[in-house]
Amino acid sequence: MSVCISCGQSSAEHARFCQVCGSPIPATVPPAPAFQPASYTVGARYAGFWIRLVAFIVDSIFVTVLMGVAVMISGPGFFLGLVIPWLYDALMLSSETQATLGKMALGITVTDMDGRRLTFGRATGRHFAKILSALLLCIGFVMAAFTAKKQALHDMLAGTVAILR
Repeated sequence: MSVCISCGQSSAEHARFCQVCGSPIPATVPPAPAFQPASYTVGARYAGFWIRLVAFIVDSIFVTVLMGVAVMISGPGFFLGLVIPWLYDALMLSSETQATLGKMALGITVTDMDGRRLTFGRATGRHFAKILSALLLCIGFVMAAFTAKKQALHDMLAGTVAILR
């Protein structure tokens, strides 16, 4: 049996034309192309520098208030100053919302390069990679204004993108 590459129907072994659609059947059937899933982020609207900056400001206000309350209750400010921003960022980005409160308010989600939700580990790596983005006058953050997918340095390092819904 031969298979028509036009309609996919079976034909007689040595048929020159498909019995269903009439298309010529080649002597050898070309191999099927390798399956390559389309990236979710192809054609996506990426969140640029300015909208991400506004989301950062909203998140900073929220985290500052949260840390102030936590410090008043428990006292260890330095420790909480490291843990609260990390847990806030990593837990929110790896949640079903895929966004912090500031990003949610502005319609931004953070995904991996294939559009999947971040794991807590990847979100943690992205959070701590922001230290590198902050070095040298925050140039790593400003990169989001000039890269094709609007990625900051920490996004590139973590393999993430910020997408507008």
